[in-house]
Amino acid sequence: MSSHLRQQVERLLPGWESWYPSLFDAAQDLGLIKARVCSPASLVLSHRHAGIYGEAVQAFREQWNAVEEPPADLPRQRRSRSVNAPRKKRRR
Repeated sequence: MSSHLRQQVERLLPGWESWYPSLFDAAQDLGLIKARVCSPASLVLSHRHAGIYGEAVQAFREQWNAVEEPPADLPRQRRSRSVNAPRKKRRR
């Protein structure tokens, strides 16, 4: 894409290097590329690649006949009480 973009910029503005620090600055000013607003969550690579990762895991399981084991039962954790909650009296 960069070589195509360079050709477009050079066709519209020969000698752009003397006015702009980068190809992308020139292309932006010429209206060849535009920024778009997106949510911050869409920029996180783990979110963007979750589907690809899932497909890779599924392909691995199919290739090696791997079966996902259900998670082992974990011991129940004590519920933490609120800092401001009064303490209950213990029976003896």
